[in-house]
Amino acid sequence: MTTISNALQAVRERIARAAAQCGRQPASIALLAVSKTFGPDAIRVAYAAGQRAFGESYAQEALPKIAALSGLDIEWHFIGPLQSNKTKPIAQHFAWVHGVERAKIAQRLSEQRPPGLPPLNICLQVNVSGEASKSGVAPAQVAALARTVAALPRIKLRGLMAIPAPAEDVARQRAAFRAVRELFEQLNAQGFTLDTLSMGMSSDLEAAIQEGATIVRVGSAIFGERRNPL
Repeated sequence: MTTISNALQAVRERIARAAAQCGRQPASIALLAVSKTFGPDAIRVAYAAGQRAFGESYAQEALPKIAALSGLDIEWHFIGPLQSNKTKPIAQHFAWVHGVERAKIAQRLSEQRPPGLPPLNICLQVNVSGEASKSGVAPAQVAALARTVAALPRIKLRGLMAIPAPAEDVARQRAAFRAVRELFEQLNAQGFTLDTLSMGMSSDLEAAIQEGATIVRVGSAIFGERRNPL
């Protein structure tokens, strides 16, 4: 049975190979270990193997884990859909939020971010494949949302996040990620100073890295198949 530490090493090697193939430095791509549905013990094992950034999707599941692991130097990322009545604990306990798709959510995160903490890092979620079942802002509406979010205090707009429709074909995977990167580049050409492309998961991280991903979000390739939520 593959251990978490061995699986982490294998994912890091995948990232390094993908980076080398497109002339990028592996250090320019951060690995976010998606720990949702896994308990503190699994996170401790990954932490002992050098992992520091962990992603959670459910506040009610994440908060007890954050409390249990408060002695560790962990950077917590919220990567799930965010309801406006659930923003306060996210604003208080996380360093990053990857799935902002509405100005109202950003406004609440801004208002509820404790003044003593660094600004909350924000990525706007883009529904790049136009799927009705997926969260995210339509590509044509990203610039307007970015302008609103960038003006808010106590949060910092860092970039874009996307979960394209699943595709087995690498060319199709890359095309979706390329559309997100081009949108990112268009925003920077308009005067934004974005530095983060959060895209790519266990099944398609290579294609995402080829198209400029700076954070890949990997769960099952590290921890195994997801369990029922804790």
